[in-house]
Amino acid sequence: MSAAVNAGDALNFDAIIDAFYQHGWVWLPNFLSAELNSALLHEAQHEAELTPAGIGRLGDHQLNQQVRRDATQWFDGQSNAQQHYLALMAQLQTVFNRRCFLGLFDFECHFARYRQGDYYQKHVDAFSGRSNRVLTTVSYLNSVSRGGELALYNEHDQLIDKFLPTAGSLILFESERFPHAVLPAIDTRYSIAGWFRKNASINGVLDPAS
Repeated sequence: MSAAVNAGDALNFDAIIDAFYQHGWVWLPNFLSAELNSALLHEAQHEAELTPAGIGRLGDHQLNQQVRRDATQWFDGQSNAQQHYLALMAQLQTVFNRRCFLGLFDFECHFARYRQGDYYQKHVDAFSGRSNRVLTTVSYLNSVSRGGELALYNEHDQLIDKFLPTAGSLILFESERFPHAVLPAIDTRYSIAGWFRKNASINGVLDPAS
């Protein structure tokens, strides 16, 4: 079975879970409705205050354009579009917890913009035992004709596939398991990068978003 779930099955949670169980990742070509996708794209293009993205977290956070050159803004949950998106991801969180027993505690995400020449070098979103990120999601808000593909690799650093951004699609994969990269953009592309997290709290204080 392919790890791609057909557009007509975008909210068929059984198909999503089956693909995830087999591969550890799943590609949903038509995850967002056209209406929600349009509202989120408009917000990313015209309302979000996107700033150069950094690497690292808290005191180790720094800008490094040799590693990544995108611009981002974290969700604050204030707009209707953001609330609807977060509600949709909450449904996924519930399903994955019930069916896969992942212990997902919350979800964080941000808008991302890649202009011509922008990229993100190959990396993993979580290191074993050192991160609370469990699942990575990327929702694409606009379609591009070339450039800006997400290259997904397996545990042996072999290329699984390259995913050209298409509006409304989403890819989900295990954060510790799959290295990935954003190849240099040619057409400007907008997306939402997100992470389902477990509670790595210390003394009852939730580990902050990175």
